[in-house]
Parts: sequence; C-alpha cells; structure tokens
Amino acid sequence: MKSGSNVRRAQGRFVKKSGIEAHKSRMGLLFTAPWILGLLLFYAYPLLSSIYYSFTSYSVLNRGTFVGLANYKELVKDNLFWKSIWNTLYFTALSVPVNIILGIVIALLLNSRIRLIGLYRTVFFIPTLVPVVATATVWRWLLDSNYGIINSLLNKIGIASIPWLASETWSKPALVLIASWGIGQAIIINLAGLQDISPEYYEAAQIDGANLFQRVRNITLPLLTPVIFYNVVMGVINALQTFTLPYTLTNGEGNPVNSLTFYVMHLYNNAFGYMHMGYASAMAWILFLIILVLTIVIFGTSKKWVHYQE
Repeated sequence: MKSGSNVRRAQGRFVKKSGIEAHKSRMGLLFTAPWILGLLLFYAYPLLSSIYYSFTSYSVLNRGTFVGLANYKELVKDNLFWKSIWNTLYFTALSVPVNIILGIVIALLLNSRIRLIGLYRTVFFIPTLVPVVATATVWRWLLDSNYGIINSLLNKIGIASIPWLASETWSKPALVLIASWGIGQAIIINLAGLQDISPEYYEAAQIDGANLFQRVRNITLPLLTPVIFYNVVMGVINALQTFTLPYTLTNGEGNPVNSLTFYVMHLYNNAFGYMHMGYASAMAWILFLIILVLTIVIFGTSKKWVHYQE
C-alpha cells in the first residue's frame, strides 16, 4: 500500500510538472508569435518569392509571366550591369583595406593611457551616429569642385582644385574617403580586441628586449586577427551593398559617366524606377551569390592567418 501511494504521488508530480512545462511552452510561443509572423511575412516570404519572380516578367503593375532564364540572359547583355559590378568591386577592394588599416591605427592610439582619452574615443565614434544621408550632403558640399572647403585648403598650399565628384577618376576614391569617415564602430571593436589581449604577453616581450614596433607586429596584430577577420567579413558584405551614400551624392543618377552607379543602385532603379521587379530579383540573387562566394573564400583563408589566444 505504501509503495502504491508513493507511485501515485510521483505520477501526480509528473503530471503537474508536465502541465507547467506545457503552459510555459504555450506562453513562450504566444510571446514569440509576433516575431515569428514578422519573420515569415517580411523576410521568408519575400526571400522565397524573389526566387520565383527572378524567372518572370513581374512588375508592380502586373503579375507578369514565366520567362525562364530570360532575365539572367538580359543581364549578361546589360553594359550598365557590368559597370555597376566593376564600380562595386573596385570600391570594396579599396575601401575595406583602407578602413581596416585606419581602424587598427586609430584603435592603437585610442588604447593609450592619456588624459581625456574618453573624449577622443567619443569624437571618433560620433560620425557613426550621423545618418548617412546627412553625411553625404555635408561631404558633397565639402568636396564641391568650385566652392568646396577641401579644394580651398588645397589651393592655399599651391595644389590645384581636384574634381572630386565630377571626375570618373576621382569619384570612387572620394567615396572611399567619405566612407572612412564612419569607421567608428570598427574602431570600437578593435579597441575591445586590444583590451582583451593579456598584458602578460607584452611583459614577457619587454623582458626579452622587444621594442614597440616588434610588440605590435609579433603580439598585437596576430592576437587581433579574430577581430580583423570579423571586420573584413562585415566590411566586404556592407561594401558590396553600398547604396545610400552614392545614391545621395549623385541624386540616384550615378554620374559622372556612371562611375558611381553601384550594384544596389542599379538594382533599385530597375525595381522601383523602371518597375522591372523580375529583372531586379535576378540581380538580387546574383548579388547574394557574389557575397556568398566571397564570404566562403574569406572563411576558407582565415585558417592561415587568424590566430586565437590559448
């Protein structure tokens, strides 16, 4: 009798616990339902539907018809499509290394123990808080060929005015200059990585007689490679999707001579300017594949140059 009552009590506790767990599960699903619905409606559905639309002549005004690979074949013949790819890859290849190097150098300086260091860190981070549209508007005025402040300063030291945004040669380097203005987030990430390096490594190196340059080269940079790796991946992905800055600088036209027509700008113009949604969907998936391939390559090479602390 006693053992039977113990079994019944154990079964009762099990049923009660199961009921509580089921209640928790229902409440968890209830609270996560808005996020799940948002994910399905605004991410999953557009993503999957864009695959289908890339094989159709769909536009906002009509449902379109299935055209197979016609959109992809048309892209191959589109000179502006290739121009936009070149502009985007050129900008990525130039801006990512520049921003990585600047981010590391400034982070090393901001890792110093000097007075008002908190103020200096804040000053370098503030530009990341400014909307990109506002940043582009200000820089368009600063880089103006006729009355821009930068050209005025160059003239005072005997350098002729540079047609920053009016020349095919200078337009993309000017864009890299503007983009480097907002590297505050990368600086903060590098700074966090620097402060995570154990001081014991530096103490041992000093005992062995290593100078500052040797400590940076043999300790700081190797142990900072995980952070550099993260910044490289995110920098490449963001650079390939550059849109707001060149669009605002050129009012969506990409001039001069389409030198600032970036891939996402061309995609946007086809989707919402010409209403070629099917064509734009095909462009979107090509961009996805480009980003995927480059990300896989970066991850594949990371084993050779990324080092972690033991």
